[in-house]
Amino acid sequence: MVEHMRRALVASVGAVSLAAAAGCAGVTGGGGGQEQDAEPVDRTGTDTVTVAVGAGNGLAFDPANVRVDAGTTVVWEWTGKGGGHNVVAVDERFESELVNEAGYTFEHTFTESGIHEYVCTPHQTQGMRGWVEVVE
Repeated sequence: MVEHMRRALVASVGAVSLAAAAGCAGVTGGGGGQEQDAEPVDRTGTDTVTVAVGAGNGLAFDPANVRVDAGTTVVWEWTGKGGGHNVVAVDERFESELVNEAGYTFEHTFTESGIHEYVCTPHQTQGMRGWVEVVE
């Protein structure tokens, strides 16, 4: 009986560790109910794209992932939900202030092709992250 309980405990700890590791690797969806690995929303052909900050349950970007042409400006606009948020490029190319005010905006013009990941630093562990794919 004791051996059976020990095995069950070890198995459950392993499953929890595996789930936590998958979440850290971005395999699971974000806190806002969106899949962070989801296909991007295609916004090519537009000069400006708006992304909501604090969407869904207040802990998401909407859309989190977008595809744009080089030269497009992405404007992040705060909803006022979910507490203080910021937008920080993983490669440190841009960073907004930490704000919780609805209507606040931050923008960045993307000139280099590739995938540019960003996070909300206070909520990145809850999955508040996204990316901008810039195409030529």
